[in-house]
Amino acid sequence: MSFKSDIEIAQEAVAEDIRDIAKKIGLSEDDIELYGKYKAKIDYNVLDRTEDRKGKLILTTAINPTPAGEGKTTTSIGIADALSKLGKNVITALREPSMGPVFGIKGGAAGGGYAQVIPMEDINLHFTGDMHAIGAANNLLAAMLDNHVYQGNDLNINPKRITWRRCVDMNDRQLRNVVDGLGKKVDGVTREDGFDITVASEIMATFCLSNNIGELKEKLGDIVVAYTYDGKPVTARDLGANGAMAAVLKDALKPNLVQTLEGTPAIIHGGPFANIAHGCNSIIATKMALHMSDYVVTEAGFGADLGAEKFLDIKCRKAGIRPDAVVIVATVRALKYNGGVPKDQLNEENLEALEAGLPNLLKHIENITQVYKLPAVVAINRFPLDTEAELRLVEDKCNQLGVNVALSEVWAKGGEGGLEVAKEVLKLIEESDNQFQYCYDEEMSIKDKLNAIATRIYGADGVDYTAEASKQIKELEDLGFGNLPVCVAKTQYSLSDDQTKLGRPSGFRINVREANVSAGAGFIVVLTGAIMKMPGLPKQPAALRIDVDEKGTISGLF
Repeated sequence: MSFKSDIEIAQEAVAEDIRDIAKKIGLSEDDIELYGKYKAKIDYNVLDRTEDRKGKLILTTAINPTPAGEGKTTTSIGIADALSKLGKNVITALREPSMGPVFGIKGGAAGGGYAQVIPMEDINLHFTGDMHAIGAANNLLAAMLDNHVYQGNDLNINPKRITWRRCVDMNDRQLRNVVDGLGKKVDGVTREDGFDITVASEIMATFCLSNNIGELKEKLGDIVVAYTYDGKPVTARDLGANGAMAAVLKDALKPNLVQTLEGTPAIIHGGPFANIAHGCNSIIATKMALHMSDYVVTEAGFGADLGAEKFLDIKCRKAGIRPDAVVIVATVRALKYNGGVPKDQLNEENLEALEAGLPNLLKHIENITQVYKLPAVVAINRFPLDTEAELRLVEDKCNQLGVNVALSEVWAKGGEGGLEVAKEVLKLIEESDNQFQYCYDEEMSIKDKLNAIATRIYGADGVDYTAEASKQIKELEDLGFGNLPVCVAKTQYSLSDDQTKLGRPSGFRINVREANVSAGAGFIVVLTGAIMKMPGLPKQPAALRIDVDEKGTISGLF
């Protein structure tokens, strides 16, 4: 059986004029700025002019990702389309893709099959230029920092304690660690430096956690870029950079309006990674969607141990919001992979392996329902070769935890294939007792917060620290940053910090090797295991398959 590719489906779609999409959520032409016929930016001042409707927030998360795929974004879009089919006023609020994964191994992030947002090619590539603006603001700060040191260093910055790095929106391992300022005296001060991927930049996190342009400018000023010779932090405000940075980001801060294949409004804005950043779209986009619709379907990156934890403990805390229901996406194939089945054997029924892999899903369910006290439903993203016995086993195990299971067939059927999940979500919102709570108290010490995440969310026995990490944590607490939430950089492939430990590992400890402050974003970042902030391309990158013809038609995106 042959299937059309995602890009073929997207290119065959008949899209509605974006002005008509805007009308569906109460926006006039004066409220939007057109980027062609099918994309627009929404004036962020709309938040001050529209009635706060306090829509219901539906969070989509998943099990730990595998090469077999889970379809979290696809499911989010399909649920939104299904709710629209049920007559609900709904918006889906998603993250912007990074070009690093698009050209790397993961591919795009605009959904798949018949549950996509369009124009798919634009969204996965330059879109409206937000990523470029964020990268430019990051690198403007880097340029001003190095120029200050070169021009006399009035702030007494220690060049060996410059913490700010440059960024680029591409997977490029060659740039992880570099030496710059080489050449003549006028070419700058020679020092060790490096690049992060744009979506791991603190600018991205700060951008996504700001409520308005004024707050963004203040938060940008708080960013710590270096330390003086006597150990005092130096900020972007000290360099006089935050005003210019905010000016660069002025238009990027306006959320982007597009549509699904079925004409459901979609707001796509901001795109921090969840394994090395906080993994959620912007606060301003989520709040705008909640203002303009009765139901908002959003997502958090990777599994519930990463994206959902950060959505709930960081974003919800800072935005003053909470989900009304959570959808946990899983596939039979991915669960069998967690149970030890090689990728090339996942099409065969294997109840024993499925049962061995199910604890991964069950742990994510426990995290959502028992740690965070939120109502949840498991959405099984159905594949054609899933057997009835396999589906029944997943349903029985989830029911034992008091969580219902609904089949999702949105990849093949669009909104029609998401009706079962959508109806279960509506039932959860109407009938469940939502007693949302955080995983930890902000006033706890940094190590106590880390221990809470590691033991309660990951299932670890505890946390170990390098001597350098312990020194950094003490310094951060001495500087007054101890009451900030924690953003853990960890592999997405395992509940542990070792990507080879699949399923629900036990008897492990989390290893913290580095800690630093993202004072602009308002959280502490800790690096665990082998995670790094600049990915590399695989041996066979997706870029090898991407092309464009003489008519400008792009192929190979997925």
